[in-house]
Amino acid sequence: MVKAKYQGVLDLGEKLGVKDGDVKEENGVLHINGTAANQYHKNQIWDAIKEAGGENPGDIVADIKVEDTAVYARHTVASGDTLGKIAKHYYGDAMKYTKIFEANTDILKNPDVIHPDQELIIPHL
Repeated sequence: MVKAKYQGVLDLGEKLGVKDGDVKEENGVLHINGTAANQYHKNQIWDAIKEAGGENPGDIVADIKVEDTAVYARHTVASGDTLGKIAKHYYGDAMKYTKIFEANTDILKNPDVIHPDQELIIPHL
């Protein structure tokens, strides 16, 4: 029954490509383990856990590791993206676009010019 409660978390982990995933239910507690690609994906999983179980759920134990700790996330630019829009998505603040620009000066020369399919580093703040 507890697995059904957290099925959305398990589905998200699968969608995000969590590696080495393991799920066990013991004595009414769901134990999940795995490795997320980056910190942003790990945060998404924790947000889903809190959404399903509350701020401090007692019926789930999660050990989510991060594969790429050098960056917060990696983002492939889509048509219509701007650095401000990307910053708003990852940081909740469009004005932090300068942090993304500074982390990508090897491929970006102007913060107002980005192109679809460019892979940008989203740095830790």
